[in-house]
Amino acid sequence: MNETMVCVVGNVATQPVFRETAAGSSARFRLAVTQRYWDREKNAWKDGHTNFFTVWANRALATNVQGSVSVGDPLVVRGRLKVRSEQRDGQSWAGADIEASAIGHDLARGTAAFRRASRGGTASDTPDTPDTPARPEPSWETEPAVQPDEAAQQQQEPALVT
Repeated sequence: MNETMVCVVGNVATQPVFRETAAGSSARFRLAVTQRYWDREKNAWKDGHTNFFTVWANRALATNVQGSVSVGDPLVVRGRLKVRSEQRDGQSWAGADIEASAIGHDLARGTAAFRRASRGGTASDTPDTPDTPARPEPSWETEPAVQPDEAAQQQQEPALVT
């Protein structure tokens, strides 16, 4: 299928609007995407043109947008680009929508705390649900602990002398 898939990085410009409809959950917000470029003459970064996209999210993604996204957040949005054009009051008007398939915070500009969504579709405050047992986080800085059986075996084995 011929679709225009895009990935844009920008800031949330309007508070997300969430609606429950007969077809399921829906959320929309405006995303401001500003070009940045290096000005060699001034030896500094400059802001270029800003594009605004209306981002649409559906079903579980919409529910998670409601609980996770607010004005000013830096986001990465992936989805289908749809360009609309129409006539308003005798003038041509064009707009660009993104039907989002994935939305996430831009971790190059901040941190985020991820919480898995519960089966009801909203992010839970506790990371563990009865269906998913807690998994310990790996410790990347320390050596793995020796199991008691292995420690006893190491003490009983004689050392080899060469």
